[in-house]
Amino acid sequence: MNQFIAIILASALTLFSWGNLARAADNSIELKMVAEKEVETVNSSGKKELKRVEPALVTPGEEIIYTLSYSNTGKEIAKNIFITNPVPQHMAYKPNSAAGESTAIVYSLDGGKTFDKPENLKVRTSDGKERVAMAANYSHIRWIIQKPLPPGTKGDVSFRALLQ
Repeated sequence: MNQFIAIILASALTLFSWGNLARAADNSIELKMVAEKEVETVNSSGKKELKRVEPALVTPGEEIIYTLSYSNTGKEIAKNIFITNPVPQHMAYKPNSAAGESTAIVYSLDGGKTFDKPENLKVRTSDGKERVAMAANYSHIRWIIQKPLPPGTKGDVSFRALLQ
């Protein structure tokens, strides 16, 4: 079981240290990443609730929620911003889980070299035929922020992945 802890913590550290790529004209976008999992708890009135916690133990098939917070720390409006993040090693992207307000979301199959909408991403099968890629084939996710960010503006983008 300790191997699974190491995998998720290594994945989280990898995302934070080199995986997050944001671009703005003046390099004023600051990023922070959090990896969490949802656990069921019972509140004081006996009602079940889902609570997000830092993952101490993750087993195959469990879902992790990655949230990337961004903020414009500069003095100017930031434009043409995108955030690119790899799907962590030993994880499979959960279909349709990427989210972000006022963003266009595209995916890569080739290590982040090219991006497109899911319906345009194709893979070749063992018999040589092409088919639409599955979410598990995605190597990277990119959020394109659709509006300029004034100084001090913050936001979040996120995705979910399953430990393989």
